Amino acid sequence: MRRAVVTGLGAVTCLGNDVPTFWRNLIAGKCGIRPIEKFDTAGYRNNLAGTVIDFDLSSHCPGADAAMDEATQYALAASKEALNDAGIAEPRAAGYDPLRSGLIMSTNFGGATSWESFVAPREDEMQRDVLFREATFDTVLTHAAQASGFSGPSAVLSISCASSTAAIGEAFDLIRYGRADLMLAGGHDSISPSSLSGLCILRTVSPTMIRPFDKNRDGTIFGEGAAVVVIEELERARARGAHVYAEVLGYWQNNNAYHMTAPDKEGEGMVRVLARALEDAGVPPERVDYINAHGTGTTHHDPTEIRAIKTVLGDRAHDIPVSSIKGAVSHIMGGAGTIEAIATLLAMRDGIIPPTINYEEPDPECDLDCVPNEAKQHDVACAVSVSAGIGGSNAAVVFRKL
Repeated sequence: MRRAVVTGLGAVTCLGNDVPTFWRNLIAGKCGIRPIEKFDTAGYRNNLAGTVIDFDLSSHCPGADAAMDEATQYALAASKEALNDAGIAEPRAAGYDPLRSGLIMSTNFGGATSWESFVAPREDEMQRDVLFREATFDTVLTHAAQASGFSGPSAVLSISCASSTAAIGEAFDLIRYGRADLMLAGGHDSISPSSLSGLCILRTVSPTMIRPFDKNRDGTIFGEGAAVVVIEELERARARGAHVYAEVLGYWQNNNAYHMTAPDKEGEGMVRVLARALEDAGVPPERVDYINAHGTGTTHHDPTEIRAIKTVLGDRAHDIPVSSIKGAVSHIMGGAGTIEAIATLLAMRDGIIPPTINYEEPDPECDLDCVPNEAKQHDVACAVSVSAGIGGSNAAVVFRKL
């Protein structure tokens, strides 16, 4: 099997509309969660979200179609940044065959904002076809493929909050098994009235503030944005002198087959996904230096995730940091796994672990080093980014510094 590496990163988040700004704010312990201003939040469990601000598509992608859904705009901007970061803004010039260059994107709600407009009463029927087109889940592939020139394998995944971790894993599989040489992988979503109301009905939304691993946690806070990585075959990346963030070593995805929102109490699904990802990577537990946890701040998920980590890593779990970035960047749904993977990769690059903010009171059930409130120096040669989602989906990806 061939080896695959990450060479480019792109992001649009509530902490910044590019990766450097996101990372600078994240390790500074800043919180991007703010009151929602783009629609009336009366009747919702909370008026807070990780909303994107000061975003202008034309500054990221000059000439792009301004009629595209806002979530798709975020994805396109993040993809452009990732390709520029990888040094392959023109894939053909870098020697890549468009037929062997592809995209695996992910989302929970697709073009939700366009759907809201499509179903609303309108006097002008002229743009309804555009709104319907932009509301579909797969429209992102059309826009991203046209912008990049990639005409190889492409798909959109939607397995709730594990979606874009799985997107990275599936892109990795396409490369290591020889079906592609270059892949864009990531996820995107935007906050809309219907999506947020549904999440509130499921009672996953905190009525106060997201506090991962804190004893008084009472739910998560959702947000919007996009995150994308470039993954390519190692020897090709080396041949063109690319900067490599890390090698993708292993991946696994599964389902708890238990409950729509609650994890099984013993965390068996998360145990299996973490253990199989490490097995796939050929990495023993004692070699793991950091875990970027899913850490939603919900009552049942956080201790279940900690139990799963301790089950798989044993004593090693108490020797390494296990942090969640959701208190800072919110839960950006389809993009959550990839923005957390980006944080993991930058932690490996800089030797800095992003903190778990809004942490006030320790929970005896979450007794690992959750890096409360302040970033810490820590060398990371091998790390795991873990995701879990509504519906029981789990995914984990393992990275190693070269």
